[in-house]
Amino acid sequence: MIDILVYLFENYLPDACPEPAVLAKKLSAAGFESDDITAALSWLDGLAGDSRTPCRAPGSAAIRIYDEEEMDRLPAEARGFIAFLEQHEAIDAPLREAIIERALALPDAVVSVDRLKVIVLAVIWRFRHEVDALILEELLAEEMDDEDFGVGDDITRVLLN
Repeated sequence: MIDILVYLFENYLPDACPEPAVLAKKLSAAGFESDDITAALSWLDGLAGDSRTPCRAPGSAAIRIYDEEEMDRLPAEARGFIAFLEQHEAIDAPLREAIIERALALPDAVVSVDRLKVIVLAVIWRFRHEVDALILEELLAEEMDDEDFGVGDDITRVLLN
């Protein structure tokens, strides 16, 4: 499913993505499996349904407390990465919550940092959130070396525009 998200980053702008039925046909024609397409479209539907309700901005001393399920599914390294993004003002509280919610929506028992980075990219892509080039480079660092994701220079151009 993650490879489908990366494919969408590389080939579509958030508001230029076709309707789900058309997108499913295009993804099938691109060689993706039916089960993966269904899972990805369902995951994206959850992201599209996020109204991004404004949260009251936490104070600078505020910290995010994770519940037991979140701690089980998001290892310390993943939670640390989310904190890193917040500390560097790459994401705000509503984006953080959208990222956590979408990470927990994955079928994976534990969400690795590499998968979390793709989720962060998906949320940033969906909400057209501007990202500093150095943070974007950090998000793309692992995936660019991983053939499984197939991330190339196209995704960088899409996210920076």
